[in-house]
Amino acid sequence: MDRWLAMEAFVRVVESGTFVGAAERLGMSTSSLSRLVADLEQHLGARLLNRTTRRLSLTESGQSYYERCVTLLADLAEAEAIAGQAAAEPRGTVRITCSHSMAEQRVAPAVASFVARHPAVKFDLVVSDRMVDLVEEGFDLAVRVGPVGSDRLVARRLGTMQFLLCAAPSYLERRGVPGRLEDLADHDALTYAYSSTPRVWRLSGTNGRIHDVRVAGKLHANSGEALRSAAMAGLGLIYEPDFLLADALRRGQLVRVLPEYTGATGDIWAVYPSRRHLSLKVRLYVEHVAQAFATFEAVAGAAVSAPQQ
Repeated sequence: MDRWLAMEAFVRVVESGTFVGAAERLGMSTSSLSRLVADLEQHLGARLLNRTTRRLSLTESGQSYYERCVTLLADLAEAEAIAGQAAAEPRGTVRITCSHSMAEQRVAPAVASFVARHPAVKFDLVVSDRMVDLVEEGFDLAVRVGPVGSDRLVARRLGTMQFLLCAAPSYLERRGVPGRLEDLADHDALTYAYSSTPRVWRLSGTNGRIHDVRVAGKLHANSGEALRSAAMAGLGLIYEPDFLLADALRRGQLVRVLPEYTGATGDIWAVYPSRRHLSLKVRLYVEHVAQAFATFEAVAGAAVSAPQQ
């Protein structure tokens, strides 16, 4: 059995919805196509398609196998184009994962601009704040802040982020503007559940001295976006990354608090499984997102450094 041909036959059946339609696309008889798919199922030891007299549908195993076949066939087409010194156009699906905040503020906009340039590429974006195992779960790429993870991974630095201490003007009018770090103990803090120390905020003074400030408040959440919305509504102080707060700062919905103190910083990485030959679509997206991050950082930096009212 030619496994590549069998995989292509299976994919075309799924896309066409019928064996007849797939056979026409591939220029073979329906019986030959049906035998290829049956041989593939026998080879895998799993049923890929549910067949009835009226319709075809994927089994759970078939759905997973179909997604990987589409990727493999696209990678094969890219490899053949490169080997033939053709002008390769990336195609196929990029499976990418990142945190909720990173998806909203950075990754999704970069996906949109990339697809505008390379319309044959699709993205499967899984948003999660947990540390996903890229190899075990079949991801092509992750965008991470801070620790990269396993030494089986390759990382490219995309930029940096800094935590900022902010509040809405309405909150500061009601509760007063903190003038010293000690004043934070008397304020409502909005704390992030996935932080390693959610109720301790680390800030550095102009002399480089690090201060760990214990805080408390009325909202503790596992969503940075929820905390930002609550802060803009005047619920309390927020200590979150600049990429999450830059737009609200630029619009005046939030302002810096104790700006003479510097928040914790960290690197942002594009992380992918260690491969000798990275697929064209992933390689080009990593290049694209690196350029996009440089633009994002410039815009965020302008918002963060703008004079506060």
